Amino acid sequence: MRPYIRHIIVSATALLLVSCSTTKRLADGEVLYTGVKKIKIEAPDSLDVSSAVASAVKDPLSVKPNNPLISPYVRTPLPIGLWFWNYFYTERTTGFRAWIYRTFAKQPVLVSDLRLEPRMGLVEDILDNYGYFGSSADYEILPKKNPKKARISYDVHIAPPWYYSSVEFPDSVSGVTAAIDSLRSTSPLVPGAQYNIDTLTNERIRITNYLRNRSYYYFRPDYIEYLADTTRARYEVDLRMRLAQGTPEDALRPYDIGDITVELFNPVSVGRDSMMLGNVQVNYDTPLRIRPRLLRRLLEIHEGDPADVTAINKTLDNLTTLGIFRYVNLGVTPLDSIKGGDTIDMTLSAGFDKPIDAEFEVDFSSKSNSFIGPGATFAVRHKNLFRGGEVLSVRLNGSYEWQTGNTSSQVNAGSINSYEFGLNASLTFPRTLAPKFIPRPRKYPSRTTFNLGANILNRPDFFTMASFNFYTSYDFQTSSSSCHNITLFRFVYNHLLRTTIAFDSTMNNNPAIAESFKNQFIPSAFYTFTADRRVGRRDRDRLIWQTTATTAGNILAAAWGATGHHPPKKIFGNQFSQFIKGVSEFKFYKAVGTSSTIASRVVLGVGYAYGNSSVMPYSEQFYVGGANSIRAFTVRSIGPGSYIPDTEDIYGYFDQTGDIRFEANVEYRFKIAGGLNGAVFLDAGNIWLVRRDDTRPGGRFRFRNFPRELATGTGAGLRYDISYLVIRADLGVGIHLPYDTGRSGYYNIPRFKDGLGFHLAIGYPF
Repeated sequence: MRPYIRHIIVSATALLLVSCSTTKRLADGEVLYTGVKKIKIEAPDSLDVSSAVASAVKDPLSVKPNNPLISPYVRTPLPIGLWFWNYFYTERTTGFRAWIYRTFAKQPVLVSDLRLEPRMGLVEDILDNYGYFGSSADYEILPKKNPKKARISYDVHIAPPWYYSSVEFPDSVSGVTAAIDSLRSTSPLVPGAQYNIDTLTNERIRITNYLRNRSYYYFRPDYIEYLADTTRARYEVDLRMRLAQGTPEDALRPYDIGDITVELFNPVSVGRDSMMLGNVQVNYDTPLRIRPRLLRRLLEIHEGDPADVTAINKTLDNLTTLGIFRYVNLGVTPLDSIKGGDTIDMTLSAGFDKPIDAEFEVDFSSKSNSFIGPGATFAVRHKNLFRGGEVLSVRLNGSYEWQTGNTSSQVNAGSINSYEFGLNASLTFPRTLAPKFIPRPRKYPSRTTFNLGANILNRPDFFTMASFNFYTSYDFQTSSSSCHNITLFRFVYNHLLRTTIAFDSTMNNNPAIAESFKNQFIPSAFYTFTADRRVGRRDRDRLIWQTTATTAGNILAAAWGATGHHPPKKIFGNQFSQFIKGVSEFKFYKAVGTSSTIASRVVLGVGYAYGNSSVMPYSEQFYVGGANSIRAFTVRSIGPGSYIPDTEDIYGYFDQTGDIRFEANVEYRFKIAGGLNGAVFLDAGNIWLVRRDDTRPGGRFRFRNFPRELATGTGAGLRYDISYLVIRADLGVGIHLPYDTGRSGYYNIPRFKDGLGFHLAIGYPF
């Protein structure tokens, strides 16, 4: 070894060893906090401490050390920020060293920063709030070999809980107290229930909402107070609810709506005018940018009606969701100005937004088929075309893309770079313009969209395709977590403008694939239901279920059949597709600790072509693999079933689509430092054919073959969150291929490197 090389290695090693110190700059008496050793929660044998209580106790104790690895219990062995704090400190405020220090150095978390004694008091207060009076918390500082480092161990002793022995509501002597008394039968405050401060707070809020929705507009939660007596018997609480002393008399009376005034302001105005909409006074800047009839319909409040908070909030929501106002404010008669009156005057103020805007956007996209690349979009929008919140949008887009992933079994990814550009126009109405059988819920917003577009996709080694589309869709909600999309009319026309010899040769050898690529109309209709709910303790977990059902060509086929035509039926000289298709996706996100998540997904899709078609269009068929699927394998490198294309055919992956898709993924996501996050994952799935295809042996679905035909892969990745997007890099490791590779056992990857797939993507995979 040459002397200068040896010198570099020794110097680098010495620097690394020296840099391992994270306490060099600590002053005498300062101790670096390195995490939690344990949190021991002890309770009487007969007491079952709920997970909510245990989590509430652990939250204030789980203080993060510098560079926590997964949770506050473990610190990363590479606390880089502390190294920079120890070895790059400078008193200078300018220069490279000062910039390095400001950018990367992290202040040490000291044991003294924890304020352990007040923290123990906080834990005891939390347990008091849950009814465990007399509980105690203690700690122990555990120095490490380096006395300037220490972990903390906590011991929490939970006392027996206290229960309500009696509960009194206010005497029913007035309208307010009578309304409160009417809620007694549904109240969680009953004898035998465990004392809980959260329950008491939520009950005050429930009663207040009930009263305010019955025209007690000025009532507040603070006007309800509790008296708790714990002296009569041990572990028993006598609870009494009453109206707080000093509650204003005006807050205890119901009100009706008095005069209603609407003030409308334009960013650019040529004058001021007014008009009456029934009993509503409207003052506005000219020209008026909303249809008067629409404005009247949006107002859910009327003069003389009870001052119902629900109706008031619905009015504000109606104006806000219309999308044409920059702000919407409500002013009401101040409480100290009522002076014994029984009506509330209301003033709605709204400022119109600018109706036309334009945007130019440059982005870097990542698609489910593993294509990534830059793109640009120029869009112009008119947000109030017919003075009713109608949005006309014209969008011109273009992109250039290349494929990532394991391409060992395919053509070199660099040779299938592609570009795409398109022009799309859409007109969206903030209401439902549809047949009567489509619901029109008034509680939630809805919209109708008409879209017309054209796109050109160029794959230099294969084809150039033009696609034209038109559709009408309806979006509405039936609850805060349930969304629906109905598309009754969607017409797509795909036309191959150019093909290469290699592409034509592949199609000639694969009649089924060639059938799916031919010029054709795709008249379809589909329905999508999405349920998105927060579940679990404090709604920290999330459950999403989305199901889409598609039918294509049936109306046209019925019309052609009625005239005596037989397959293949054509429109404008081109055969149209006929198929049905369903896709259901289930996603669940489970919070683990304060900064980790287990994300899981299951997808099942089935499609069937019939009548006028023998196969579904290529764009409607399923495939797996890629950055958002089974990440150990590139897109369209798996399936259908146990089929494997000819390894000599670099374009064989065109065959690897199917009519059935099953995929399951699970991913553990955790925080590393700052915006840097990590993940480990396991993916499994495949596609299959419904019908037998002799050119793709093993591709048809057989239930008995299902387990061994699931391709599986694992891997790890990094994600960098820069607030407005997430940059993701995943390295997938293949475990099992669904076909015979010549290697026995479940792990049948011929060579380890053949099972590696690297993907650079934008956003999370699911």
